[in-house]
Amino acid sequence: MDSFVDGHGYLAACTAGLPTHGTLAAMRSDLDLWGGGHVDPVRYGGLVEAGRELFGQVVGVPAERIATGSQTSAMTAVVAAALPDGAEVVVPDGDFSSIVFPFLAQAHRGVRVRSVPLQALATSLRSDTALVAWSAVQSATGVVVDSAAIVAAARMVGARTLCDLTQAAGVLPVSAEPYDVTVTHAYKWLCAPRGVAFMTLSDDALGWLRPTQAGWYAGADVWASCYGPAMRLADDARRFDVSPAWQAWPGAVAALRHVASLDTASAWRHATGLADRLTDAIGSARQTQAIVTIPDASGSALAALRAAGITASGRAGRLRLAFHHWNDESDVDAVAAVLAR
Repeated sequence: MDSFVDGHGYLAACTAGLPTHGTLAAMRSDLDLWGGGHVDPVRYGGLVEAGRELFGQVVGVPAERIATGSQTSAMTAVVAAALPDGAEVVVPDGDFSSIVFPFLAQAHRGVRVRSVPLQALATSLRSDTALVAWSAVQSATGVVVDSAAIVAAARMVGARTLCDLTQAAGVLPVSAEPYDVTVTHAYKWLCAPRGVAFMTLSDDALGWLRPTQAGWYAGADVWASCYGPAMRLADDARRFDVSPAWQAWPGAVAALRHVASLDTASAWRHATGLADRLTDAIGSARQTQAIVTIPDASGSALAALRAAGITASGRAGRLRLAFHHWNDESDVDAVAAVLAR
């Protein structure tokens, strides 16, 4: 907890994580360099590669299978563009729009998106399903999905898999290895600045996806790829890179270095232990997940917490309370006291 800024009363890691002191120092140093006219793209490139390696450590895949970008929806759009005309994509009801909208946007060429109840996702795949896409942890409810069952079902029917790890990586032990594609924005549980995202690709995905967003940063030699007309892209996942949002990367590398040094299983026990303590305190059923959600259609509970100086969030008619590294029992007690009123 001491590595982070004071996070007491902040229960919104599912909206945006808090920085470590090291992250703030790295970003302030970078601002000073910029303010002094010392912008060094090569230095930023080194940070991107360091971040790629560190993220690989977090999700258990080698750096050569990781592409970097800024937004998960743009990465998902690469997958959507690669689907054949008329393909079927299956998604869970109410999943985050960044892994739903890119497929809906392909309707003009017959791509069909079939939405099913989350609990029926694994049993809803058919022989004509081209892809199944879902979030490992659901944004609106915090539910941890049985992703292994979905992967197994997809393999049975020959469907490819896309899993969004944004609400999982950094708090829940995860591996990107079982999936064809994963997408992850690092500004939530990984506690990086907004503007740093990652896509992992299986060997199969590296073969069938096309780098539709290719620019200079996708080149085999970045600095020899600044001008056309010749194009020689990287042989590995870097051919899916987009030009990095430079000033987000110093802080992102510091954040990822910190997360990679931690035991994620311990982080999950800490978060779910606090969450279960809260549900016990308010007389609700244990959810055993890092995000506790409570019906709050009117928003009155969220408003009461805000009035008490507690930061939480509301989605889909529910109050969301997210527990992460900086939270402790005092946060549970404070929330329980407000909700009791």
